[in-house]
Amino acid sequence: MAQNIYDTAEFYEGYSTLPRSVHGLSGAPEWPSVRELLPDINGKRIVDLGCGFGWFAQWAAAQGAASVLGLDLSENMLAKARAETTHAGVRYERADLDTLTLPTAAFDFAYSSLAFHYVQDFRRLADTIYRSLVPGSHFVFTIEHPIYMASTSPGWLARQDGTRTWPVDHYAVEGERKTDWFAKGVVKYHRRLATTVNALLDAGFSVRHLNEWSPTSAQLEEQPALVDEMERPMMLIVAAQT
Repeated sequence: MAQNIYDTAEFYEGYSTLPRSVHGLSGAPEWPSVRELLPDINGKRIVDLGCGFGWFAQWAAAQGAASVLGLDLSENMLAKARAETTHAGVRYERADLDTLTLPTAAFDFAYSSLAFHYVQDFRRLADTIYRSLVPGSHFVFTIEHPIYMASTSPGWLARQDGTRTWPVDHYAVEGERKTDWFAKGVVKYHRRLATTVNALLDAGFSVRHLNEWSPTSAQLEEQPALVDEMERPMMLIVAAQT
């Protein structure tokens, strides 16, 4: 089983204070860029992998999705998602993405937000998702960018001239990374960009669009703290299709 860090009290309390946790999709600065890549989901059967508090599931139901299945490993996240969701077409189940099985051709759209970097075997998961989608379906997900998570000791480094740079040591060494973020020893899995894309292609997907996300000038004016995201990509947005 994958590490269930979100059910650790210390981590959950810290994570719950993030803007995206408090304000939902409107608190996620990448959401406008993600939304541009979404297909028409009216009438679609959707699976949300790593659904968290259910913000996307609720939004999709409000847009007319026929059904939304939200999957997450964390009982804490699922409990809040169920408490916040009023749409009858949304249901939540506990699932470990590392061992996930899905029925064949059961969905028209698959979505995931910042969950796959916790998955050890992405190739297996990509195969599972592909089989669960009907032909012509779309798959959109976000993940921590491999440049952001490659280092075995991530964090800004000071140059001699006083500027900062982000380390990318061990970029070619894929596998487990442990970081301290709200709690000690949070386990994630680094993969090169090519590894992620090739896993999708090998599963049968075609890649429609890649976005190494950065904020717009308007976002920078409203949220100056986002300036760090102009120095190195923190997030990768991927749109694929069966």
